[in-house]
Formats: sequence, structure tokens, C-alpha cells
Amino acid sequence: MSGHSKWSTIKHKKAKADSQRAVVFQKYSRELIVSARLGGADPAGNFRLRTAIEKAKAAGLPNDNIKRAIEKGAGSGGAESYEELIYEGYAAGGVAVVVEAMTDNRNRTAGDIRSFFSKFNGNLGETGCVGWMFEQKGVILFDKTTDFEKLFEAAINLDAEDITEEDEHYKVLVSPANFQKVVEGLEKENLQSISAGLARIPQNTIEVADENTAGQILKLLDKLEEHDDVQNVYANFDIPDEVIERLNV
Repeated sequence: MSGHSKWSTIKHKKAKADSQRAVVFQKYSRELIVSARLGGADPAGNFRLRTAIEKAKAAGLPNDNIKRAIEKGAGSGGAESYEELIYEGYAAGGVAVVVEAMTDNRNRTAGDIRSFFSKFNGNLGETGCVGWMFEQKGVILFDKTTDFEKLFEAAINLDAEDITEEDEHYKVLVSPANFQKVVEGLEKENLQSISAGLARIPQNTIEVADENTAGQILKLLDKLEEHDDVQNVYANFDIPDEVIERLNV
């Protein structure tokens, strides 16, 4: 299982504590603000905003919060000025890590992220040091109640790159340039996804069987995910399920 899929599975299994909910809401609000600022407040003409709204609603962000964030981004609510940044580095065991962030203070964010890498036996590197190990793809997920044959045929006709069956869902992979076309084309076929977004997929993975190393990797990723300025974290590890179980995550 790839680092992206493994980490996603671990996060889904971990219960979100109430103290983390504010952080989660903040991440979605920032994406809404930036999406509205870049493409306007009308989701019908702003695909990035539309997908951000869908993700925010799925995460439980109240409609009033969504509305306020969009208004801020569109300029009617005194929007903060967020900058989108990418950080790259190595976790314990030489595992590659890419961090996507939105921040209003790049010095603060860079300092925090660097300290997290150092604390858990990793190193924050220069831009481009590991990014080439990941390929950006559109990832569209469907519930297992979806008619797989219908989904497969429709996705292939829309030039999707791959359709796979995983433990809890069906996954459609597409090129970033084709992402909007495939999402909207599948919707026209009455195939409603449970989530859709761009992700960085590792081209190869590093197996981490050592429990101590695996623990350091997962602690680093968890710490990064908890940071207000961090939107997404990707890594190219493959930790065996039995090690995951021993770590109780």
C-alpha cells in the first residue's frame, strides 16, 4: 500500500478529538478563502471552490462558516492574505515527505515545520529535493454501493487513467488537467463521489518494518497534520499492517 493510501487509512481510523476539530475547520476555511479569492465566489464557475465546499461540508463545517469564508475570500469580509507553500524533506528511515501549507507568516511556518522534522529524526530539505518522487493526480473516491461496472465504463470513456477497488471504496485516478472534466462527466452519469481532490502519489515506496522508525514517521506526520498552516501531507512509506497494529494507530 502506498504511503498516500496508508496514511489516509490511518487518519480515517483515528478518531478526531474535539480539540482537533477547530484545526480541521481552520484548514477548510483557508482553502475556501483562497479558492474564492483566486476564482470568485460563485462555485458554478469556480471548480476549486466547489470541491472545497463539498469537502468542508463532508467534514462537518457549518454552512455559516462556509459562507463567511467565501465572503472573506471574495473581498467582502476582510480576508487574510494566505500564501500557498510547499515544504519537502525526509522523515526517519529516509522516507520522503511533502507538506502543502497555507500561511500568513512563512517564517513562522517554516520554523515550526523544521522543528517537527528535527524532533522526530528527520530533515527539512530544499525545494525539489523529494517532490520529483511524487506524481500529482486527481483522486475521486466512490462508496462501495456504487455500480462498479457503470463507474468503470463511464470513467474509461472520460479518459480516466485507472479505476481500482480498495477496502472501503472505489478509486478513480485522473491527470490534473482532466480532473474537472472527469468529475463533472461522472456526475452527469449520476455517479456521485464521496470525495474528489488533487493528491501527490508516490512513484515508489520504502518499506519500514522497524517499529521505532515507523513510530517516528507517524508521529512526525501526525504533528504536521495538527499544525494550523498545514493543508496536506504526503509520504512514500509502506509500513506493514502488523507493525501498525503494534503501534496502536
